[in-house]
Amino acid sequence: MKHYAKLLLLTATASLVMGTKMLTAQGCVAAHSNQRSMDELVQNGGGEVSSQWYHNLTIDIGYRVFNSNKYFVGTKEINRPTAVENHQNLFDIAFEYRLTHRWSLIGDIPVYNGTRNQIYPPKGIFQVSGLGDVTLGAQAWILRPPAENGGNVAVNAQLKLPTGINDATGSALYKGNIIKATADQSMQPGDGTWAFSVGSQGYKRLWRKASAYGQGNYLFSPANTTGVKTFRSQPGQDVMSATDQYLYRGGLTQGLPKLKGVALSAGIRGEGVPVRDLLGSSDGFRRPGSIVSFDPGLIINYKRDTLSVNGPWALYRNRPPSVPEIHNHTANGDAFFADYTVVVNLSHHF
Repeated sequence: MKHYAKLLLLTATASLVMGTKMLTAQGCVAAHSNQRSMDELVQNGGGEVSSQWYHNLTIDIGYRVFNSNKYFVGTKEINRPTAVENHQNLFDIAFEYRLTHRWSLIGDIPVYNGTRNQIYPPKGIFQVSGLGDVTLGAQAWILRPPAENGGNVAVNAQLKLPTGINDATGSALYKGNIIKATADQSMQPGDGTWAFSVGSQGYKRLWRKASAYGQGNYLFSPANTTGVKTFRSQPGQDVMSATDQYLYRGGLTQGLPKLKGVALSAGIRGEGVPVRDLLGSSDGFRRPGSIVSFDPGLIINYKRDTLSVNGPWALYRNRPPSVPEIHNHTANGDAFFADYTVVVNLSHHF
């Protein structure tokens, strides 16, 4: 049965760093995670095997933009007339080089650009651009594609390299003077530490031109802190934490009856930064948090190209206390989140 297509999920990343350094949990929760691509979710007609399985190289170019200005403490949104505003543009160049029908080499190169209007000392408009943490790894399908039962599951593992800028600064006003200050953790393109991620994705054909899909990734960051000083004076928050990050997605796609190569998708997307890492300590400054979003999308496939557009809309946001806040019995910290994100991906099979 012929599968045309590519659902470009992201984020991203784009980088998980679950793929690139998790292009994800939005706003002050610094998760920059990619979304690994799936080739099986736009079906044209009878669902025969696409020649895409014999294309050795696929390049994905992803873009994600959001503006976080909603203030949260825990799960409660608080109305503030003067709020921090984080505007972030996240770019990701991903590749997949197919070694066999089952095995591929994968990688992600994330690029970050953002501005932050900071209203508390050091006060200023911070602007940061630069390369994020590159990831390299491999992916394998459990069954040899194309799977005759209309479903398959892939697993992947990636190594995150400390290539990204993690000590970006900006000009700020502090006690009446213009100074160079470390940009907020959410503005740093990378974290300067080694890490690794594991993930899985799968699909199952349901009825004509309809499929279910799922995807999950977790970034393990064994390092305790990044070594970069913050501008914070609270006990235990003078240096930035190296954080785990995660992303999961699941839902349905439905091809449109009279439009070949066009499908709609709908699902749930979750992402975030945990309070404590699964490996290593979790000291230093971090904004743990989670977001669950409704994730609608549109997928258009033409010959060797696939365009996908998603618009995750936040349903649930939470900023729990961090490890230093718990240990010091201080007030629960805050975070700014976006209401929605726009994710655009373009893929080409060579």
